[in-house]
Amino acid sequence: MIWIGVGLFLFLLAVLMLIWAQHRLQAVGLPLGRIVSTDTAGWRALEKPLYDPETGLTGKPDYVVKVGRALVPVEVKSAWAPAEPYDSHVYQLAAYCLLLARTSGKRPPYGLIHYRNRTFAVDFTPALEQALLGVIDEMHAEQRRSTVNRSHEESARCARCGFRAVCDQRL
Repeated sequence: MIWIGVGLFLFLLAVLMLIWAQHRLQAVGLPLGRIVSTDTAGWRALEKPLYDPETGLTGKPDYVVKVGRALVPVEVKSAWAPAEPYDSHVYQLAAYCLLLARTSGKRPPYGLIHYRNRTFAVDFTPALEQALLGVIDEMHAEQRRSTVNRSHEESARCARCGFRAVCDQRL
């Protein structure tokens, strides 16, 4: 009789944990699916950033969730949601979609931007991809036209910079 009670208790505990886990996924703005990677503190981080040599893009989505056969990037923002996602956030998410498409060979159908109180699904359409590539081209053109001196107001920040090894202006 005790074993039946223990078994029932463990079963109920498992059900409660499953409900809690689903609630936490929804609170973070993640779709139901298997989390493939995360760039947030804690667990299963991407070993290295995604990189596309053709565009020069590099980055890590906050989460990558496998939904069915698709990989879906999720960008988490701590601010309250605007009426519509900011263009800069949409382009950041589009960049993650492009990086996933080019590094995994699987084009994400959409990505998610999760604000504190709302989540937006953004379709990764060919039009959005072309707009992103146009922005990247503009950035590269501007970079070729001008040289930007680094700020060296904080020597400790310079010492921790990820570009220190290749910077010709390092302290």
